[in-house]
Amino acid sequence: MTTPTLTVLRPGLVDYREAWAEQQRLHEAVVSGDQPDTILLLEHPSVFTAGKRTEPADRPFDGTPVVDVDRGGKITWHGPGQLVGYPILKLADPIDVVAYVRRVEQMLIDVCASFGVAATRVEGRSGAWVAGDGTRPDRKIAAIGIRVARGVTLHGFALNADCDLGNFDRFVPCGIRDAGVTSLSAELGRDVTVAEALPVVERHLSTLF
Repeated sequence: MTTPTLTVLRPGLVDYREAWAEQQRLHEAVVSGDQPDTILLLEHPSVFTAGKRTEPADRPFDGTPVVDVDRGGKITWHGPGQLVGYPILKLADPIDVVAYVRRVEQMLIDVCASFGVAATRVEGRSGAWVAGDGTRPDRKIAAIGIRVARGVTLHGFALNADCDLGNFDRFVPCGIRDAGVTSLSAELGRDVTVAEALPVVERHLSTLF
């Protein structure tokens, strides 16, 4: 999808390092004005990525390789069944990174609501969460990790659709030890695929602006 002010690319399953190189290319083009704001919506083969605040104890217990990146936040997993979005957007002056993160959170909360999942914010923790209910802790359904360089955003969000949640048992997700991880499928008791989630996310992208 392309408009005069926004391009949405859906390249499918893309190796993390290839997607990172494409993000950098698009970032340069958006900074220079040669490319409109652009959003990549895709899946990755299984990969762990570590933001700048990752602690050694947060890393996979089994020695699985980790890609270190320059986004905020700590460590996370990406893989099949997870819809990953990389908005490459020029933010308005004065740059307000916290306000941008809140818009990303709101978009994810609205997407979850479209599926009938009540997601919310948790004080002091980024992302979209399903609140604990006395028997289960708060559990993250979508993660956020961003960077802003020269006024343009990089990295983005990851929404768990029908991914294997067992992957999150191999490390400490986002360095948080007292909460869980969930997915649209787990909350609804039915398969919600990335293909099903993709057009819903697209409909809510305007929230980012």
